[in-house]
Amino acid sequence: MLQTHAFSSFHIKPLHSSYIPISSSSSSSSSPIRRRLVRTTTTRKSNLKILTSRIVQLTRRKQLRQILNEIEVAKQRFGKLNTIVMNAVMEACVRCGDMDSVIRIFEEMKCTEGCGVDTVTYATLLKGLGKARRFDEAFRLLESVENGTAVGSPKLSAPLVFGLLNALTDAGDLRRANGLLACYGFVLREGEHFSVSVYNLLMKGHINSGCPDAAINMLNEILHQGIMPDRLTYNTLILACVQSEKLDVAMQLFAEMKEKAEKFFCDDLFPDIVTYTTLLKGCGQANDLVSVVQIVLEMKSRSELYIDRTAYTATVDALLKCGSFKGALCIFGEIQKQVGLKPELRPKPHLYLSIMRAFAFQGNYHLVKNLHKRILPDTAGTILPVAQEEADHLLMEAALNAGQVDVAIKTLRYILSRWKGISWTSHGGMVASRIEALLGFSASLFNPFLLPQVSPSDPVEGFMIPFEATRPLQVPIVDEWGSCTGLLHREDCNQLDASLSTMMRSPPPCVTASTSIGHVIDLILQKGYPMVIIVNCNDVYATSYGCRAVGVFTLEQLNRLIKPVSEGKGADLSLCR
Repeated sequence: MLQTHAFSSFHIKPLHSSYIPISSSSSSSSSPIRRRLVRTTTTRKSNLKILTSRIVQLTRRKQLRQILNEIEVAKQRFGKLNTIVMNAVMEACVRCGDMDSVIRIFEEMKCTEGCGVDTVTYATLLKGLGKARRFDEAFRLLESVENGTAVGSPKLSAPLVFGLLNALTDAGDLRRANGLLACYGFVLREGEHFSVSVYNLLMKGHINSGCPDAAINMLNEILHQGIMPDRLTYNTLILACVQSEKLDVAMQLFAEMKEKAEKFFCDDLFPDIVTYTTLLKGCGQANDLVSVVQIVLEMKSRSELYIDRTAYTATVDALLKCGSFKGALCIFGEIQKQVGLKPELRPKPHLYLSIMRAFAFQGNYHLVKNLHKRILPDTAGTILPVAQEEADHLLMEAALNAGQVDVAIKTLRYILSRWKGISWTSHGGMVASRIEALLGFSASLFNPFLLPQVSPSDPVEGFMIPFEATRPLQVPIVDEWGSCTGLLHREDCNQLDASLSTMMRSPPPCVTASTSIGHVIDLILQKGYPMVIIVNCNDVYATSYGCRAVGVFTLEQLNRLIKPVSEGKGADLSLCR
């Protein structure tokens, strides 16, 4: 099989004008040996520098497999790689969430034959452990650095502690974050107090833990310590205000940013594109169209501010939430006009789907059809199958809301053929149920099964099978009090001397004998349970585990009750799916 590597150019032409293959001898036998060695060493360093840049580029695209393949090629070409290259590989593994590869590479680096480790290596490893929520291992690693027992003798420094603190606040684990500051916070202090960066991380932790109000209250503590908030502080506070639906406070902080930036002649304190994007999200959630328009106009009036794809997407989303569909289309058209010169503005599928949702609800089939046609060729990145399926559902909804029932039915047939079904709990499933109601049972696209002479409100006790009649079905395992503790399947009985506890599976759900048959059928169909245990409770406050099991209702019983539509015509039909 022909394999193509990004470093195939190493075998075809030099990476640099001064490139000389390491394994080859010099073409001039009269050249001094020292000059040849220096030139070879310089060329090797140049090649490794290019390799590091290549890894960084692939990391941004999250192409980890390609990185690992090219590293193996580079090892065969150059031999042992240096610490800088391997640190870049570790960073790529962390970004892609492959902690097994991170640990493996770290073990290779720190061994005797390895390239060695440094502070950057440990900082990357700590960040990876924190991102993977392996906090106990991260603390043990940091403790070994403090005690001086870590390989490579790295020094306890601010980057190590700061990286782990960032991971903890990303996870919203403020208990461990405060513990980390209590043990190692001395390396993060600037004089008597923590730096503003530490407070920014703590505010982020409060937001990620679901307590944005606590993040807002931290502003008083920052000011009390005599610390000057920076742009990130204000952006974090504005995000907390948006999540806690305090738009008025967010606008006050926004005005305060601009006032302080002008007062202290501090350009770094002026609102950036993140500030405007966050405010647009908050104004959209509050249906404040006036504020959305004002923010967009101010954002465009700042010539030095680059409006990126995220900001444009937030603008369209905010206008759609405020009901300004024409305004959203104007911004969308503005994006399309700039894509030719600025390909980085090419929208992602999310933007197309947002517009399609709004106009599908209105019944604008023509517009939704055009967007559905262009979502594949005109969007950036990979379109996941779930996004493609939703686009098909929105096209069906637009046709139905536009009164084009035949087109909606045709689209539904296409969806069933392409996606092999449709989830009734999804938005598209709701549209499909409307089409089903229009078609009726006789013309249904789903070939539904009916339950004749069964009322959904009837108690399940009248349909269950007693325990003594369960064989050869799955056998419920009960304890001495009659409570179901597990389920034994026939295919699991493969050892005569094994105890039932080792062969049984987790217990199925339990319902009381008075539960409606409709609810039990929903459990079996929606959750996929093969069996539901029926229990009898004398005490109305007792739990299902403290009740005595009296029978079962299985999927096989349900299959015996159902009938196809063709057999149920003319019968008294009371339950269908």
